[in-house]
Amino acid sequence: MKRHYLHALIACFAFAFFACNEPVKDNELSSKEKRQGWVLLFDGQNTTGWRAFNGTKLPSGWKVENSMLMSLGKGGDIGGDIVFDKPFKNFEFSVDWKISKGGNSGIFYHVQEGAQYKAPYQTAPEYQLIDDIGFPGNLEEWQQTGADYAMHNADKSKKKLYPVGQWNRSKIVFNNGHVEHWLNGEKIVEFEAWTPEWSKLKNEGKWKNHPDYGLSKEGLIGLQDHGSYIWFKNIKIREM
Repeated sequence: MKRHYLHALIACFAFAFFACNEPVKDNELSSKEKRQGWVLLFDGQNTTGWRAFNGTKLPSGWKVENSMLMSLGKGGDIGGDIVFDKPFKNFEFSVDWKISKGGNSGIFYHVQEGAQYKAPYQTAPEYQLIDDIGFPGNLEEWQQTGADYAMHNADKSKKKLYPVGQWNRSKIVFNNGHVEHWLNGEKIVEFEAWTPEWSKLKNEGKWKNHPDYGLSKEGLIGLQDHGSYIWFKNIKIREM
């Protein structure tokens, strides 16, 4: 009886060891992630599901290169942003990214479309992605990587940003108005949407002339083409 128990215990430890050390390639999900409900939004081979904001096809400024979704930086402030063609409400979103020198981009969520909107930023909160060090111009804290753009600054004491050319991992958690921004394993932003404090920031800041900004509780995930080269991989999401 004891021997059978020992063998079972060894088998459990062996399973746990190999499960924790399961080799996972880029743009694939581990067995654990699949059990947790994660799904890929990009498989490293094609752009299925991605299209232009307010459009039907992927803009010419985006392509797949070496298993990465890449922006060629053609879009500028308006015109090159893309969205994934499925709305999400409460979720955990994760992506690996690297940016070119002086580059600027971002991740949108709860994007709304329509003829009345010219770009995702008019409705959607943004996890800022930018070259904090090499950007050609002064950056306010609310413009720096990891910030809830123009709303909530990233915690500099916890922020660990890898330099241009190296991969960073960002995560956004949205759960019934509770929002978290993570960067390379550290939580750097946390706030509650739609509170009086949130409304004050919105109505007295950059978004005072965008009445629909941040109000939607469901919408599309978007990636920004702000005129810079940027690369994405391991784009995945888990609905909550």
